[in-house]
Amino acid sequence: MKVTINSITGFDDAFVAMYISKRSWTPKLDAEIRDVCDSVLDKRGRVISDCNSEKLEKFNKWLSMLLRMGRKHITVLRYIEISIMTEGIHRGGQDDIDAHVKRFENKIIRSSTRLAEFEEDEMSDYYKDKIITTDKALRILGVYIPQEIEYKGCKYVKSPNGYVKEEYKNNKDVKRGLYMLSIPSNFVSKINLCEWGHVFKERNKNGGANPEVKEWAEMVMEQITEYQNQITRDYVLTIEN
Repeated sequence: MKVTINSITGFDDAFVAMYISKRSWTPKLDAEIRDVCDSVLDKRGRVISDCNSEKLEKFNKWLSMLLRMGRKHITVLRYIEISIMTEGIHRGGQDDIDAHVKRFENKIIRSSTRLAEFEEDEMSDYYKDKIITTDKALRILGVYIPQEIEYKGCKYVKSPNGYVKEEYKNNKDVKRGLYMLSIPSNFVSKINLCEWGHVFKERNKNGGANPEVKEWAEMVMEQITEYQNQITRDYVLTIEN
């Protein structure tokens, strides 16, 4: 499994929202906030290595203020958007993350088992060397697996993990009925910092989630902190959401 944070954006609007809330916003301050963010962050939200030190100090001061406010006044954290690419998590784990789709505001698009096809032995890294499919076990034992069988007067043809009635051999809706929850799934998603606080509390390494899902949550969290060192694991766990 591989997890990549594509971007963390929205800091300028989050800072503006903070001052709007305090009723201390002015057009001049708005312009300054946006100039500072443009100067210290690249388009993906990473701090530019050789940015102006005074502007970076202002950015970090505003971010610190925002995070303190955001623990309880969680709406300001919704302005910060995190884009995540996940490659190769098992389909059952994908389902566990899909359970939070409301938190992602429905912004989860995954590899479709209807539009894509999977091979017999495809599985996520978590399941490799832990399980063997029946088809593979029979091959290991040297047992012949026929390409066609008859059952109740109908012909069935071999497909990954089983057999499909001949008339449906090219029907992806039917073939996916044989796919296992261990197949690898890719998905791209987007979630705001406030809602990430909830998802991380439910799926982090100290919870009761599937091991690969916990690994996924910790990998996402680690990369968020790499982007912005003030947004730590401990901080996220304090967001009251």
